[in-house]
This record gives sequence, C-alpha cells and structure tokens, in this order.
Amino acid sequence: MKLKGEKRESSDRDEGSKGKMTLLLALVALISAFGSSFQYGYNVSVINSPAPYMQDFYNRTYFNRTGVPMDSSFQTLLWSLTVSMYPLGGLFGSLMVWPMVNNCGRKGTLLINNLFSITAAILMGTSEIAKTFEVIILSRVIMGIYAGLASNVVPMFLGEISPKNLRGAMGIVPQLFITIGILVAQIFGLSSILGNVEGWPLLLGLTGIPSLIQLLILPFFPESPRYLLLQKGNEEQARQALQRLRGWDDVDDEIEEMRQEDRSEKEEGHFTVLSLCTFRGLRWQLISIIVMMMGQQLSGVNAVFYYADRIFQSAGVDANNVQYVTVSIGAINVVMTLLAVFIVESLGRRVLLLAGFGLCCVSCAVLTLALNLQTTVSWLSYLSIVCVIVYIIGHAIGASPIPFVLITEMFLQSSRPAAFMVGGSVHWICNFTVGLVFLYMEAGLGPYSFLIFCAICLATIVYIFIIVPETKNKTFMEINRIMAKRNKVEIHGDKEQLKDFHTVPGGQTEKKEFASTEL
Repeated sequence: MKLKGEKRESSDRDEGSKGKMTLLLALVALISAFGSSFQYGYNVSVINSPAPYMQDFYNRTYFNRTGVPMDSSFQTLLWSLTVSMYPLGGLFGSLMVWPMVNNCGRKGTLLINNLFSITAAILMGTSEIAKTFEVIILSRVIMGIYAGLASNVVPMFLGEISPKNLRGAMGIVPQLFITIGILVAQIFGLSSILGNVEGWPLLLGLTGIPSLIQLLILPFFPESPRYLLLQKGNEEQARQALQRLRGWDDVDDEIEEMRQEDRSEKEEGHFTVLSLCTFRGLRWQLISIIVMMMGQQLSGVNAVFYYADRIFQSAGVDANNVQYVTVSIGAINVVMTLLAVFIVESLGRRVLLLAGFGLCCVSCAVLTLALNLQTTVSWLSYLSIVCVIVYIIGHAIGASPIPFVLITEMFLQSSRPAAFMVGGSVHWICNFTVGLVFLYMEAGLGPYSFLIFCAICLATIVYIFIIVPETKNKTFMEINRIMAKRNKVEIHGDKEQLKDFHTVPGGQTEKKEFASTEL
C-alpha cells in the first residue's frame, strides 16, 4: 500500500517538475507586470495625443512669466527634451539594475522603484496648477529611470520564479503589459476622453495608480527563490517561497538544480559589467544580447509608428479619424503579443525571433517600394497599410518580447544582473538614438529610410540563425552547457568550465567531487 502511495507521489512530482501555472504564480506575474511594465508602455505613448495642449501650456506659462511669447525654436527644444528625457532616464535606470537587484532583491527593487513613479505622477498631475513646465521635463527623467529598472527587473524576476516549461510564456508577460500600457494611453488620449485641454494633466498623473496598487499588494508575494538561495544563502526561505509558488511541498529537484548552479559559479563570484565583458566563458551570450537588443530597437519600430498616421491619411482615412486607426494598431500589437505568450513554449524562441525579424524585414522592403510608387499606382497606399500591420505583427511576436526572455535564460544567477544592465543600456541607448536621428534620416532619405531598417533586420536574422540556440524547456545549466561549446570552453562536469580561468589548489580532487555530484 505504501509503495503505491510512493509511486503516485513520484508520478505527481514528475508532472510537477514540468511545472504548472498556479494561482499564486499567475498573480505574481500580473501584479509585477501591471505595476511596472504597464507603465513603461503607458509613458511611451502618453504624450503623443496631448502634445499640442502641452506645448500651448509651455508657451502660456512662459508668456505669463516673461511677458513675451516663447520663441518657436526654444519651444521645439523644450518639447524635444520632454520626449527624449524618457529614454535617457531609461538608460540611467538600466545602470542601476546591477547594484539594486543584488542588494535589495528582485521584489525589493520593484517595490522601491514604485516611489519614482508615484513621485513623477504627482509632479506631472499638478504641473498645470503649479504653472511650471520644468517639472514635466524632470518627471519624464524620473519616469524614465522607473521604466529602465522595470523593463529589466520584471523579466528577470518572472524568469527566475517560473518552472522551465513556463519560462518563455512568463517572460513575454512583461512585454504584453507594455503593449497594453501603450494601448490604454492611446485610448485615454483620445480627444473625447482625456486628450484635451482640460484632461491632459490627469492623463499624465494616472501613471501613479498601478504603482500604488503594486506597492500595497506585492509585499505579500514571495521573493525570487533563486535570489534567496544563491545570493542570500537562505535555503529555508528559498524552499518556502518555491513551495508557495509551485503549490506542492516536494521541491527537492529544483533546489538541487539551483545547488548545481551555485557549485558551478562558486569560483566566479558576482560579475560586474567589466568582468562580464572580459570573461571568455560568456562571450557569445554577451554578443548575442547586444545584437538582439540593437536589432530590436534599430529595426525601425518607432519609425513605423511615426509614419503610420501619414500612411493611413494617404490611403484616404480622414485626418480626424487617424487617432482611432492608431488605437487599432495598438490593439493589434496587444493581440499578437498575447498570441506569442501561448505559442512561445510550443514553437520555441528561435522560430519566433526568426519569423518576427523576417516579417519586419520583408514589410520594410515592400513599404519602401509602396511609399515611393503610391503617387503613380493608387492601390499601393493600401499595400502600405498591410505592410504596417505585418510589421507590427512581426515585432510583437518576436523582436519585442524574446530578447528579454533570452537574457534571463542565457545567463546564470551570478552574471544575470550584469547582463540585464548591459542589455537594458543597449536597449535605451538605441531607443534614444533612433528618436534623435530618425527625423534627420526621414528628411534626407524619405521613404528610403526603411531600407536601412530592412538591412538591420536582415543582419539580425543571419546572426540569430547562426549563433542563437533554442532554449525552450531547458534548465539554466543545460543552456549554459550549450553556450560553453559555442565559447570553445570544454565542460564535462560544470566545474571544468572554470578550469580554463582559475587554478584551484587540489584541483584534481575537486574535479572528481563535482563530476560525481553532477552525474
């Protein structure tokens, strides 16, 4: 009788090792993504609709102070600062990832980060009453810092708490909420809702509400078990957190897998960005995330959104209705990202990356053709609309969400914070660069700008095809072994990887000891 019970328990555990979506795990994902990632998306597009009213407020405030109207070049400068301070703040936020997640934990960093958002929301919401436009620009920097931290810490946190067979889907949840944030900002920004002369301060101030909700609810959820065990050395707390997240008591297999990772990393200590960049054993992982992040931002996603209004107008959409078209593009973005959540575990990361960048590449090429010839061939303006939609679909299923998933998967615990810091910095620098350069590019090249984006997508596809491995349903250690071969570092047990870099006294015995624990 006892044997049968044991057998049943072990088969439950085999099912369990696959990992199921428990209510607690789903709630942690929703609260983390809604409280953090949502606002990254919201603040990307929130100032697009009320721009004329905000610029009028800048002008009016300046006139009331000085008695002379604002010079148009100075107004352009102030507005450029309002827009570009957000990605610049994002870069500062990314640079804070490594020290904060190592010292405060993943959950702790998200909680502290909410203070940035709430402060900025109060400042932006009261800026009109206070008659000061400077605080809006300052708040955009603060919101940028918030978004820089959130865009890196949420995927890291969710990747670490997920079972391996759900890690891809959970890794896309932050991107899903970014697209929902963009869509909600577009809907609230409609002139009939808050995108008007009275409503814009409230539109900017609403961003504090998700932060407040997260600040009140997230403390009741567990911290990342990997952080508790591997960085804090507290096995008891890690075990309790894992039991709550998995919904069963027997978590020995996962604890053992974490211990393996810990043993494999003991000699390395925690990576700083500098040591990560010079460490041969992680060379291809680092190059891969830099290439994917550059590909993600330099593939022209901002340019496509920028051009979308014009493309729809040339196809005969009334100027007053273009705002509704923009909302519909935002909705397509959300739906396709939601689709990616469900297909990433069956199709894998590589397929989605290659298909996503492939669709972007083709649509950029066809869009160049269509935009150049639409004056002579009338139906080509409709082809432009199709290209925009195909491009958005490609970016939503692969180029936007998957790079963040892969940063979590390609690095072990000791190097992951530094890797997110590098990946996040590249993300925001490229975002800032595109915002700065695109207007000049568009003025000089016109529709031919999209050929540059097409070439960038193609280069990224070639790199991914040759270098990036499939990581679905693999443990962090298994992925590490695959990449070790790519880095020309031989590993038989986990320890051998480090033999290339460290001479350990009594190495032979240690080698045997680790080989035996691995087998």
